[in-house]
Amino acid sequence: MFLWLPIGIFLAFFRLFVGILLPYKIALLLGTMSGVRDRAETEDPKTRNRGGGVLYVCTHRTLLDPVFLSTCLQKPLTAVTYSLSKMSEVIAPIRTVRLTRERERDGETMQRMLAEGDLVVCPEGTTCREPYLLRFSSLFAELSDEIVPVAVNTTVGMFYGTTASGLKCLDPIFFLMNPRPRYSVRILEKLPAAMTCGGGGKSSLEVANYIQRQLGGVLGFECTSLTRRDKYLMLAGNEGIVDSSPPTSTKH
Repeated sequence: MFLWLPIGIFLAFFRLFVGILLPYKIALLLGTMSGVRDRAETEDPKTRNRGGGVLYVCTHRTLLDPVFLSTCLQKPLTAVTYSLSKMSEVIAPIRTVRLTRERERDGETMQRMLAEGDLVVCPEGTTCREPYLLRFSSLFAELSDEIVPVAVNTTVGMFYGTTASGLKCLDPIFFLMNPRPRYSVRILEKLPAAMTCGGGGKSSLEVANYIQRQLGGVLGFECTSLTRRDKYLMLAGNEGIVDSSPPTSTKH
């Protein structure tokens, strides 16, 4: 690992800047030449929504999930996320929007983004490196009936691109430091109208659970009812929320 480290750091930044600065086709070519393996399968490549954007619902393996989906589709997407550092915002090659964990406010934000174009959401709320799916937040199901599930998985040989403690902004760097990192993106068929809130009269919870089971079946992952909070409490001993308010001084 230590012998590879200098090469890995160089490769990570090379791959990162290729993805940020170059067009999709050139970035794919250079990324493949550098050792990145990107496997994409699609069952519904012609999904279009005339009244707004398409909502892509992804499993969450690393912070790069929306980026690789955008590359596979070869079109710009907007990603919404709860945990977004300033560094991640700067280096992200796609538009990213921070959510607040206030359901009503986040719903309005996502609805506005959908009106402007295609949107990517990871309803687990955090990354998970094991073969499990955390509980899906049901908010996305209330926003649109044009929902496309996306099964995302990664394979690494040396460094994990996800952590429960430490600097989350370094997760993409660690993933790209691997000699031959692999991303698998499988875009499923659009959700049937009968399984949506608007067209089928389903509750948002039913829709979220249905998509979780569908993606779990495709990936061979176990579906759980564990939440983002549960994950951080078990792995890091905290709730995974960073207090961004400035420290207050006390007088003695």
